[in-house]
Amino acid sequence: MNTNEIFANLRVVLKPYTRRLLITMVAMVVVGGFNALQAYMVKPLLDEIFYKHNARMLNLLPLGLLLVFFVKGVFYFIYSYLLEKTGQSVIRDLRNKVYAHLNDLPLSFFHKTSTGELISRIINDVSLLQGAVSYALIYLLRDLFSVIGLLGVIFYMDWRLALVSLIFLPMAAVPIVVFGKKFRRISTNYQTRIGEATSQLHETIAGMRIVKAFCMEGFEKQRFAGKMQAILDILMAETKYRCLAHPLIEFLGGIGMAMIIWFGGTQVLQGHSTPGTFMSFLTALIMLYEPIKGVSRINSNLQQGMAAAARIFTLLNIRPDIRSAQDAMEMPLFSHSIVLSDVNFSYEDNPPVIKNLNLRVNKGEILAVVGPSGSGKTTLANLIPRFYEINHGALLIDNVDIRRFTLPSLRGQLALVTQQTILFNDTVRNNIAYGRNDCPESEIIEAARAAFALDFIMELPQRFDTIIGESGARLSGGQQQRISIARALLKDAPILILDEATSSLDTESEREVQRALENLMQNRTTIVIAHRLSTIKNADRIIVLKDGQLVEEGTHDQLLDLGGEYSSLYRLQFADEPMIKVQ
Repeated sequence: MNTNEIFANLRVVLKPYTRRLLITMVAMVVVGGFNALQAYMVKPLLDEIFYKHNARMLNLLPLGLLLVFFVKGVFYFIYSYLLEKTGQSVIRDLRNKVYAHLNDLPLSFFHKTSTGELISRIINDVSLLQGAVSYALIYLLRDLFSVIGLLGVIFYMDWRLALVSLIFLPMAAVPIVVFGKKFRRISTNYQTRIGEATSQLHETIAGMRIVKAFCMEGFEKQRFAGKMQAILDILMAETKYRCLAHPLIEFLGGIGMAMIIWFGGTQVLQGHSTPGTFMSFLTALIMLYEPIKGVSRINSNLQQGMAAAARIFTLLNIRPDIRSAQDAMEMPLFSHSIVLSDVNFSYEDNPPVIKNLNLRVNKGEILAVVGPSGSGKTTLANLIPRFYEINHGALLIDNVDIRRFTLPSLRGQLALVTQQTILFNDTVRNNIAYGRNDCPESEIIEAARAAFALDFIMELPQRFDTIIGESGARLSGGQQQRISIARALLKDAPILILDEATSSLDTESEREVQRALENLMQNRTTIVIAHRLSTIKNADRIIVLKDGQLVEEGTHDQLLDLGGEYSSLYRLQFADEPMIKVQ
């Protein structure tokens, strides 16, 4: 993303604060004008007081100077406060916008982008942009108006000297431009490295049990230390250029100043100018070089902010490929069937995972989906809520293509319980009521009872107000799953998807969770993705997927009698037990 595109995006973000920025600009103009007035007041100080001994001017000038400083201070406060408030407001808006945008992106995006990278974008990149907007922008704009006012003073005092001095101003700007490009490149590299380090932190902390089990603490320490060293090297490169830029600009300014003193002093000695005019000119010129040197000091922060802005707006410009159509309608209450007709699906350019799948699930039916790993079971479950978009064919609910429904209304009629239980570091109550935060306490308790979770909840220290830890870390696997089932029960959606909901549990926990699932499946259309065949014997219908294709279909007993793929899977799981049919 180039600079023009970055500023175009920033203008959109700043648009709500146009009025506040206009007031800020006016205050800056006033401050810039009073800076110029301070430089001009050197002339009457020397010419009128010291040389002409004007007593009246001696009484008026200090009062005038006090007034200048007072008015300048008032307007300085106005623009500093308003610009800081605007900067902080923009950062708040951007963080909210990035987070909201992430929630709208499809699951495929999160499979390609690490969690640490996304956290770094929201926290670190926006913080760097905050430094540019709230700090660098204040000084740049203030100095810009000061430079305009001071240029007016030096041209008014002596246009010849002013033209000579302007020869050296572009020289001072050259290092700013040259080092600015280096700062931008270094900052982009720095932010990438920070994202990598954040990603490692997230992975290591989340997987600390595995790190310790495989005695990899030393390796992880060394790997993280390597990333920190790389970040230090980048920061030192930035520091080197930043420390070099300031004295270089000052030296170039010194060359110009020396020439001005020689030329201006000659004009005074020859009687073409007065000492007051020359000193006023010199004061304005010194004040003019200060903002230029200031730009070199804040250039690093500014370029960091620009690099961060490029990364942020690049993320914000990603358009979600799964979204509600403009003419999408609300999905009516599910009443008939789910139909997949010649459905094909592949992840990006990979081989197809689902191939020419034709399937019908009637209302109230319990359909079990089995098959070896990689057969497309979970992919099938992800297509119904439009977590992924089918490549070919049609997926219909009540004879309407699901792409014609709004996403919230479609997903609002689906409840999902997965193998990987997703719980939040919040209270038991808020985890069960997730998505229905305004529901009565009695319904939460009833959902917990139906999920066979009420007994262990009542034994927790604060019962329903107990914080369960990150991903429910303070609960056992079976307890976590029953909280998840209670959440699905409370949603009371007509379509239920169970994606290997018991496969990671021990036998005792599985038995408890299975009882809860039986309550959950009552009066619902249920699609059960199963690895353990013992959990789906009583399904109304079982389909077998292999290599993304439907190869068998029937009841448990019918498929065993068929002696095909299902029978082979069953024998693998129950090799030491007699083949049991459902009576």
